[in-house]
Amino acid sequence: MSNVSALRRAVVMSAASALAISAVMVSGATSASAAVTPKTGGILTFLEHTPRLDHYDPSRIYTGRDLAFMNSFTTRTLVAYNPVPGAAGASLVPDLATNTGVPSNAAKTWKFTLRPGSTFEDGKKITCEDVQYGVSRVFATDVITDGPGYLQVWLDIPKAADGSSVFKGPYKKDAAGLAAFHKAVSCSADHRTITFNLNKSIADFNYLATYGVISPVQASKDTGDKYDLKPQATGPYKIVENSKTQLRLVRNSKWSKASDPVRTPYPDEVIIMFGYDEEVIDQIMLGDTIPTAVDFDEPLSTNNDKFFTDSSFKNRRMNNSDPYARYFAFNVKAMPCIEVRQAMYYARDAKALLDYAGGSTYAGSYATGVISPLLATDYAPTKVVGPGSPDFIPEGNIVKAKALMETAKTKCPADYKKATETGIKIDIRQSVTLNDTIPIETAAYARAGIKVTFNPISSGYYPTVMNPDKQSDISMSGWGADWANASTVIPELFASFGGFNLCQNTSDPAYAAFEKGINTAMLTTDRAKQAVMWKALDVQAMKNFWVLPTIFGKAQFVWGSQVSGVFFWVPQGNPAFGKMWINN
Repeated sequence: MSNVSALRRAVVMSAASALAISAVMVSGATSASAAVTPKTGGILTFLEHTPRLDHYDPSRIYTGRDLAFMNSFTTRTLVAYNPVPGAAGASLVPDLATNTGVPSNAAKTWKFTLRPGSTFEDGKKITCEDVQYGVSRVFATDVITDGPGYLQVWLDIPKAADGSSVFKGPYKKDAAGLAAFHKAVSCSADHRTITFNLNKSIADFNYLATYGVISPVQASKDTGDKYDLKPQATGPYKIVENSKTQLRLVRNSKWSKASDPVRTPYPDEVIIMFGYDEEVIDQIMLGDTIPTAVDFDEPLSTNNDKFFTDSSFKNRRMNNSDPYARYFAFNVKAMPCIEVRQAMYYARDAKALLDYAGGSTYAGSYATGVISPLLATDYAPTKVVGPGSPDFIPEGNIVKAKALMETAKTKCPADYKKATETGIKIDIRQSVTLNDTIPIETAAYARAGIKVTFNPISSGYYPTVMNPDKQSDISMSGWGADWANASTVIPELFASFGGFNLCQNTSDPAYAAFEKGINTAMLTTDRAKQAVMWKALDVQAMKNFWVLPTIFGKAQFVWGSQVSGVFFWVPQGNPAFGKMWINN
């Protein structure tokens, strides 16, 4: 899954590390009052510097923080992650379903039976057909964008001549396409059991059922793209205001605790306040002027020492190794010359940027690929980039960068001219840190004769860069596995059918062989052998320089003195927002 906070750092998984993440180093991970009996009431406030979240429609949310937030408060899914501290938080528990799914037919068929008593915010009982309809929406890729793409690949639905699904979603009237979809996703006569028929064995399909792409939507309430503004709640809170200044959630009177074994709502209201300057947020946290507030992002790196060296904040902070690999995605269609891409990697002053972000204490370590070390089974240093690779110099290998640019000058002169005269345009999320990091980046690339410009995006970052018509030459990003298999990393980031391929790499001469390797790995049921394949594909992706890897990150969180019950929640690498309560 993509990472929101990582974007600020990349200058910056879910159950991905169910086994490995228990070793994550956590500092100040829980508030002192976590063992006290929680109270209900009050208003829990999150402070956010962007003008809004990327998405609210559960079918379209694909960032770890926003998944953790919306699934804690407004959105129920068939199964969920257990909202408890430690490695147990990565385990699956029943949510809308009565169990975590029943596989058969060599895991090509999965069944989930809905528990009784679950409703939408208008009181309508949730049925199998509502979940079925919610699933159908993701096939309308011209309307419902940006969410996980697994269903389009895995469901046993015939393909059209162009390789796309014959089913185009519920907004286009096509009886044959709809019939094909209903054969793949069917409902029982009693409207309670939903069956998914897959085109391959997917032993961990139920992990996808923790995502909003498999959550109920009432067809009569679906407004297509506009559903993103105010989706119907199935959880304990509903949206009553979604404006430029705040997202306001209040208790959903139609929600029943008896039907929801996962969530225990504590605050009366949950509010995200938008558009706060990041320095202002830090000063609010430092001064505790809004004691019921939580920083929805991270402190500025320049303020980390103020929080983490002062013992008075020991119960109001956490500093964790997170499950995200940060990188810049090269738009290969716009930058087809591999020598220019390589030169940018070697010219970058990785040390200066890591030091600025807080070094190993706060920022993390130099990345060796896109598979995080926390995904232990599938991780190994690629020895192509980062520590262990022969040409890696943290301050930048300028000699090599210049040599690569000299090669590009004759091999791909148009790309060379663009890099040295027109300039390479880099998409980046708006942040006050850009005032410091842009000069570092610009000066570093200039050492190899490369000119860069930056495109700060203040809101809707991922919807913008995931649109091929809007994406620039390079886009900053971060990614963590969706669950404990690099099948949710390598294909997602680099395959034509992946849900987060910012590289636009399908025309690269190296692509066909790479996708063949992905397909072989996906069909490999021996997990140890598959892990070897993922490691090799990580190596190959780095050799292709489809991305510029930066760091394996760490993340900091801070909150006010009247916020209790805070702990690091493994699945999305964020606090367990739904367990927070006000202690005044």
